[in-house]
Amino acid sequence: MTTFTELKLASPILKSLTELKYTTPTPIQEQSIPIVMNGDDLLGIAQTGTGKTAAFCLPVLHKLHTENKKTTPKGSNVLILTPTRELAIQIHENLMEYGSYLKKFFAVVYGGVSQGKQVQKMKRGVHVLVATPGRLLDLIEQGHIDLSKVETFVLDEADRMLDMGFMRDVKKIISKIPKKRHNLFFSATMPPDIKSLSKNILNNPKKVEITPESTTVELIQQSVMYVDKTKKIKLLLHLLKSQNLDKVLVFVGMKYLANRVAENLNKNDITTMAIHGNKSQSARQRAIKDFADGKVQVLIATDIASRGIDIDGITHVINFDLPNIAESYVHRIGRTARAGKKGTAISLVTGDEKSYLVNIEKSIHKKIEVVTDQPFHSEDAMNSRVMKPGKAKAKIEGRHKKPFKPKKPRSRDTKKAPPKRSKQTRRGKPKTK
Repeated sequence: MTTFTELKLASPILKSLTELKYTTPTPIQEQSIPIVMNGDDLLGIAQTGTGKTAAFCLPVLHKLHTENKKTTPKGSNVLILTPTRELAIQIHENLMEYGSYLKKFFAVVYGGVSQGKQVQKMKRGVHVLVATPGRLLDLIEQGHIDLSKVETFVLDEADRMLDMGFMRDVKKIISKIPKKRHNLFFSATMPPDIKSLSKNILNNPKKVEITPESTTVELIQQSVMYVDKTKKIKLLLHLLKSQNLDKVLVFVGMKYLANRVAENLNKNDITTMAIHGNKSQSARQRAIKDFADGKVQVLIATDIASRGIDIDGITHVINFDLPNIAESYVHRIGRTARAGKKGTAISLVTGDEKSYLVNIEKSIHKKIEVVTDQPFHSEDAMNSRVMKPGKAKAKIEGRHKKPFKPKKPRSRDTKKAPPKRSKQTRRGKPKTK
């Protein structure tokens, strides 16, 4: 089995890895690090939790160290673009750990906080800049960041960028960095838009594809509990109290629901905190830290806010709402069963969500066990018909059965010509003497 020493990383980096107790690289690290160190563009297809952050951070740091790169005011040698604040912070923290024995400067910029400290950090320039698209563009337009010296560009979680509507910002940022550069492109999935973007960015790339879904499924005990929508919160309370669950991550679909569920659990003496897009950055970080430290038993999260949660010891993941995208389900349950440990994933499913469950089972190639031995089991939900995607979407969004058809615009020939204004109307009434 390959070790980090055999990958020929610089000795200061190996020293940091030893202290962090990193000995054996994950598959994506083992395959990606030599490619990046060799200077080839990389297309990496891998889920969160496979170790991809180290897969690009370690060789990037190695290159900066061996080539003795210098900084320029407001500039950066390496740009790492990532979709969320939590993930940006996590990558920056990893860089600080991996590069603790390197004399290199790192910075992270993201929205939701004052830009003062971020601007100050960029004045002298850095070796690696980690950024979210919105704040980065703001600081570029204000003249606080210059990307003209970027030599290595890393686009992380490209498919999530697409989901969050950042593609236009990403393309703007790419137009501001040199065309001649080293590119590393990572995505969990490759929908057509992402495939097209990768072709525009990458130059004759080497491809590394890691599919941990089957491993994740094997390590996680998955189950489904059918329940009526009005009784979901009662079933959640029953699970948390009757089974003495320790460190539980609960996923919900909407921000308001995260607050409502957290409030209900706290009223029932279950220490709970919620994170979502409306929470301040400091509140989100505090909630994640308290959850990681064991001060909070349950953390409620939406999908977007959950990016960057990489906490050891999560015993259970509960899908209060089932996601309508199979990849999101895999991403969610992958928060447990870390580092080879076992974990449990429980999904509370209503009749309306049954079609989502069918798609998830197709994606993971496994039939998920149905648990009926629970006090809020719903036979109606379990036996409900699976709606076709179009009908399910219409029901969820409250649309009419018949889609609205806009009237066809009149042809140019049939349009009525606008009435001609008289000379007096255009110029106003003549002045009276």
